[in-house]
Amino acid sequence: MAEEQNAGHEVERAAPVFDAELVDEESPVSVGAGSRWRRPAWLTSRQEFKRAVRAVIALLIRLPFRFASAVGRGAVLMFRVWRKWVRVHDYREAAEQSEKLADKFVEIRALTLFRWKVSGAVAAAVGSGLLVAYLLYGSVALWGAGTVAAVMLAVAGRRKEGAPGRKNVLPGPRALAWTMDPQVLVDAFRDAKLIGKDETLRLVERARRVGDGWAITVDLPATRKAADVIKHRDALASALAVDEVQLIVERVRGRGGHAGRVFLWVADEDPYSGPPRRTPLVEAEWWDAWQPIPFGVDARRRRIDLPLVWTSLLVGAIPRQGKTMAARLAAAGLILDPHTRIYVFDGKGGKDWKAAEQVAHRFVCGDGLPDVQAVRDHLLELVVEVQARYQRMAALDDEVCPESKITPGISRDPGLNMPITAVIIDEVQVFLENPAKIEVGAKKIAIGEHIADLLAYLARKGPAAGIVVVLATQRPDSQTIPSRLRSVLGSRFALRVMDWRDSNIVLGEQMNTRGYDASALLPSHKGVGILRPDGDMDAGSESLAMTVWTYYMGNQDWQSICARGRALREAAGTLTGHAAGDDSRRSIDSTAVVMALGAGAGRSELPEPLASVVEYLGDELEEREFVPTAELVEALEVEATGFGRQMGELGCRPTRHYVPSEDGEPRRVRGYRTADLRAAVDEIKSSAEPDVS
Repeated sequence: MAEEQNAGHEVERAAPVFDAELVDEESPVSVGAGSRWRRPAWLTSRQEFKRAVRAVIALLIRLPFRFASAVGRGAVLMFRVWRKWVRVHDYREAAEQSEKLADKFVEIRALTLFRWKVSGAVAAAVGSGLLVAYLLYGSVALWGAGTVAAVMLAVAGRRKEGAPGRKNVLPGPRALAWTMDPQVLVDAFRDAKLIGKDETLRLVERARRVGDGWAITVDLPATRKAADVIKHRDALASALAVDEVQLIVERVRGRGGHAGRVFLWVADEDPYSGPPRRTPLVEAEWWDAWQPIPFGVDARRRRIDLPLVWTSLLVGAIPRQGKTMAARLAAAGLILDPHTRIYVFDGKGGKDWKAAEQVAHRFVCGDGLPDVQAVRDHLLELVVEVQARYQRMAALDDEVCPESKITPGISRDPGLNMPITAVIIDEVQVFLENPAKIEVGAKKIAIGEHIADLLAYLARKGPAAGIVVVLATQRPDSQTIPSRLRSVLGSRFALRVMDWRDSNIVLGEQMNTRGYDASALLPSHKGVGILRPDGDMDAGSESLAMTVWTYYMGNQDWQSICARGRALREAAGTLTGHAAGDDSRRSIDSTAVVMALGAGAGRSELPEPLASVVEYLGDELEEREFVPTAELVEALEVEATGFGRQMGELGCRPTRHYVPSEDGEPRRVRGYRTADLRAAVDEIKSSAEPDVS
């Protein structure tokens, strides 16, 4: 059938079909039967040849460094292996897992001593062998042994930590390679009770040198918080066998952080030892008060600048810890700005602030009653000035004053007369504790209490009008610095104080439970304190507080800065007041001032001890839910039984409430609900006749 169908057609045979591949005509060249040879890429062109030569040269250059690094990694690896072996790590882990570590302690100790003896015997044998070889064959034997050992170590360390084939003890990009055994860090967290027995850490950034120490960032296990690590920093330092001043613990915040991410920095030695650093302001011709002022350095030697405009500063310390130096550092930057106005009140009466007299608009030095009265008069003048500034800013165009706050342009405009004005008071307790009675709003009160009201008003309403309040005291207690004043001071700086209560008075309530206690600072650390800033900081801007080593500014430097400040003011035509020979005092309408302050009438009408409780709590009366009785008794220095009876008579009944203890566990204590305290205050005020004076 097929032949019949194809009879009328001419059939052509197709050419044979072969399996093949498409190749460059120059690539395959037959060499003998059944063999094929492909020309290497570096022989195909001149550019490829040059590229290959460069690659070989680069490899030869890197080879010694790669070999050396591999030898180093191998040495570290061998040391770790030997260390685990000589410490009977495997036997110890087995005993821990079976919970028989105490029963096996004698066996572990004996096996540890035996392995140490074996290590010593092997070391002696190797040393003897090398000595004999050296005597027989000379230095060639040592070179040969060293080469063999280096090759073996390079083979062992050919892979980096985290690479395939090498166990990474801390899960993450890299493990600690040169500082310590990775397990040391995990064990330290476990010993400090910061992570559980079966929990571990995760590395975020490899260990690296930062300044004179090692820095590392780790992630805690889920549900563990960085705040707890900061709170128990001393326990972690003990577990790491370093002094707590050498360990810096910070929570990583912002975009790259979260509640369980911790930054650790371990200094090689005490970071606050050695000579202090001289302030950079000594070399500055002038300074802009709107810029943060160089204040000191942290443990990592990062410069800490302190903002002062739109805030205030409280410096507290026991004597001879650098309190006056810290206050003068803050004042120095303001003095070097010719457009600022300076009020200086020195309650000590010495020479510390004498140089500032040549630039101060108002200057008082002494602790006598006339000095206290002069301070009161000058503060009254400032209160009236604040009221006038707000009235003038309200009348300004929105382009000049857009937010009812002072601006750099406003502060430097002579026509507006609203410069940045700093009130600097050293030994403020001298003025606040003066008991002399004066008449304020038809009432007799202590002049120290009136000064406290004036300062509280300036610290509360003054910042937006360009008023900066800087207070320094060597008695940071609740009686010296009333809570109504302390609660409105923005930045706090606590040098060494006597106990945690004084530290909390300066830094804020419960700061010691967050890991910040100025009483733990060493006496030898002059000028070292804990700064709780109010404003953006270049270093540690996300930290609640930081330890700062203030710059040093000796008397000669201080006098030089004040003289430069006077010269700048003379050139700018801004020298006024006391520095210009004008000590006249303005006539003040006390009625307007009393209305602005409120005269503290509500505070005086409350009976004791409720009045003292309200004054002690201050703004926390609205913020806190519960206050323990023990805290009130200790703060007010009263007898517990009599205090409870008097509070009960005023309608405040104690109750029991759960509060966190220092170890984080809740405990039930006796105390008062702040809602009950507020209700008692309102009832007493409502039942009293209003003061129409």
